[in-house]
Amino acid sequence: MVQTGQPKRRRRRGVILTPEGLDRFQQAKSDAEFEENAGHRYTLEALSERTGLAVDTLMKMLACEAGVDKQTLKVGFRAFKLTLKEGDYYHPDAQEESEGSEVEETGLQLPDLPGGQVPLDSTFYVERAAIEADCYKTVLQPGGLIRIKAPRRMGKTSLMSRILRQSAQRGCQTVSLSFQLADKDIFRDLDPFLQWFCANVGLGLQIPKRLDEYWDDLFGSKISCKIYFEQYLLPQIAQPLVLALDDVDRLFEYPDLADEFFGLLRTWHEEAKNRDIWKQLRLVVAHSTEVYIPLNVNSSPFNVGLPIELKAFTGEQVQDLAERHGLNWAEEQTDHLMNLVGGYPYLIQVALYHIWHQDVTLEQMLQPSTIATGIYSDHLQRQLWYLQQHPELATAFAQVVAATKPVELSLVQAFRLQSLGLVHLQGNQAVPSCALYAQYFRDRLAERIPT
Repeated sequence: MVQTGQPKRRRRRGVILTPEGLDRFQQAKSDAEFEENAGHRYTLEALSERTGLAVDTLMKMLACEAGVDKQTLKVGFRAFKLTLKEGDYYHPDAQEESEGSEVEETGLQLPDLPGGQVPLDSTFYVERAAIEADCYKTVLQPGGLIRIKAPRRMGKTSLMSRILRQSAQRGCQTVSLSFQLADKDIFRDLDPFLQWFCANVGLGLQIPKRLDEYWDDLFGSKISCKIYFEQYLLPQIAQPLVLALDDVDRLFEYPDLADEFFGLLRTWHEEAKNRDIWKQLRLVVAHSTEVYIPLNVNSSPFNVGLPIELKAFTGEQVQDLAERHGLNWAEEQTDHLMNLVGGYPYLIQVALYHIWHQDVTLEQMLQPSTIATGIYSDHLQRQLWYLQQHPELATAFAQVVAATKPVELSLVQAFRLQSLGLVHLQGNQAVPSCALYAQYFRDRLAERIPT
């Protein structure tokens, strides 16, 4: 029988540097200041640029009063050629328990509701510190471009929001735009789409719309859009602009428009190599699937810049997240959850949220009879509904869940199922991404399996 371990309702504070760990870090920093910075002390901003950690994270780390993620300490130490050791940090929760003290329930941060962006101040955000450090450095470079790819609900928007926060702390203007907000009619033609795009960026910057003054039919939509940015939007702001574009794969449904728009983004990125005005623009582009439409290799933004692919959580990350929820889990219990849902962040979040609220136990979750009616029922029904609206995908996935070995699919089918988080790919060959999906869909799609 699986022992689930009930939440203890205590605050999870991460880890804190010990005096020895702080001394090691400060000594390495001092050595670097002497050798590389003419003896001048690094400012917090300089430390942030060197480590890739946000300024507020560095302040928490060095104050040694509030916990940070252990991976954050590793990244900070690595920036000064140090390896984090066990004696460099401690878990405040463990110290409190050894002293017999309990954190009052009123001090507990409640788990976030599953789904959507993890709030910026959330205790339950799982840092991918190495990835974030790379993003924080790239976005501050003139003309920087970051490409974030991951299936839905893997943390793209949460990562983007933290990139934007870091950018704002470093003096950049920021605008976030999701293409899910655009009406379908906007995508029918390039001209209204680019006007919608320009107007929304201006709205995010709180700059009055003046499209009529800059749009010229003689030059065409792309040149007019470029002029609007180059002569109006960018000169209006004194700081660099970080423009985050989410859900750009919605454009893949409109290949001609996508080819024109993505080519425009690539042109702007290349312009930054030669012209100061375009060095102000930094792009963060997020999409949930591989680019399955044909794009000219020389005009695509998907083969330049910093590529980021968000992976499933590791067992160590899930174990840490369980502890943040106050669950006193053994490694075996984490393995049981991972065996059911893999490391898919949304499914992990749903499980820990409901276990924390004592709606369900881990043992109950693992019973095959509860899958269709349990805590994942709404999510599974939404996935099933989507497949039913796209019969070719339903048939393809039916073959995957029925097979005992990887199944070769068409490129588009493979990428679209991957974007839903339903499959893992090995080239064009697909396997179910987790046991939960395999068990649920095997029966419900059985009639679609060719005989």
